[in-house]
Amino acid sequence: MLANWRWLKRQGGAAACGAAIKANGYGLGSGEVMRRLLAAGCRDFFVSNWAEAMALEPLIGEGVSLSVLHGVREEDMAVALASRARPVLCTEGQIARWKEAGGGLCDVMVDTGMNRLGLDWRGDVSAQVAGLEVATLLSHLASADEDVPLSQVQLERFSALRGAVRAARYSLSNSAGICLGAAYAFDMTRPGIALYGGVPRTEAAGRIGQVVFPEAQVLQRRRVRAGDTIGYNATHRAAADMEIAVVNLGYADGYLRGFSGRGSMTVGDRHLPVVGRVSMDLTAVDVSGLPEVAEGDWLGVDYALAEAAAVSGLSQYELLTGLGARFDRIWR
Repeated sequence: MLANWRWLKRQGGAAACGAAIKANGYGLGSGEVMRRLLAAGCRDFFVSNWAEAMALEPLIGEGVSLSVLHGVREEDMAVALASRARPVLCTEGQIARWKEAGGGLCDVMVDTGMNRLGLDWRGDVSAQVAGLEVATLLSHLASADEDVPLSQVQLERFSALRGAVRAARYSLSNSAGICLGAAYAFDMTRPGIALYGGVPRTEAAGRIGQVVFPEAQVLQRRRVRAGDTIGYNATHRAAADMEIAVVNLGYADGYLRGFSGRGSMTVGDRHLPVVGRVSMDLTAVDVSGLPEVAEGDWLGVDYALAEAAAVSGLSQYELLTGLGARFDRIWR
């Protein structure tokens, strides 16, 4: 992960390189992610909501910023005012709420073409944020992972905002935006998926390394006779006698049914195909010809994000954030 952050930082040139650590650090554990990135020199972090921020409050030291992307609802105000994290204000109502409460330093999100959170770029944003102490003015690229005109359009809109709206810093690029070049970097980039091994664009292929390497343990090895079926709904029928290993992994762990008959696991340099349907807690793999695979052994799960996404039909984001709580997260 740290090697990925350092590569992304270099791509951004002089811009600071932050980190999106929402969704429990994209499934890896937000506290452990933040500690490691802090040691590497990262100082700007982003979560989605105040519950996530409160879990990380002890890590917000001098010179470290933690921003809450969903801003402040009425029910967030007491926590937000007492926190060292700061809100990313997204609506005129949030701005009014923050001002009326005497809130201090904040960030502001402006929508430049995604139509998700943020003030409309066509409005008088300068007037809307008047009276705020804005640390960072942000926007978010909608389609930077594709070669489409919208990214350039958003860049032009955000560049105009930079000239019109006062803030200490300006930030536009996510992981894919970093790959679009220095013009998109502004003062700070905000990578997410690429930190955790996701390849957002071809420019990052071979540069971004895999971070998550799931493993599953063999609960039983069994012989399946020719003509027998495997798993729910009998989706796999053995064409000949075969040996399978049944492992303690299923869709309750985030290994979803999209891997049924398509995913694979590894022992050494051998790839073992998933056979039959992935169930809630169990998955079967073909271990024919591998007598060394036995009950109690651990198999690697093929989980390089780009390849696993193509196999399963899931996005790289879903593959990470869906990893369940039953995994022990072991850092090496």
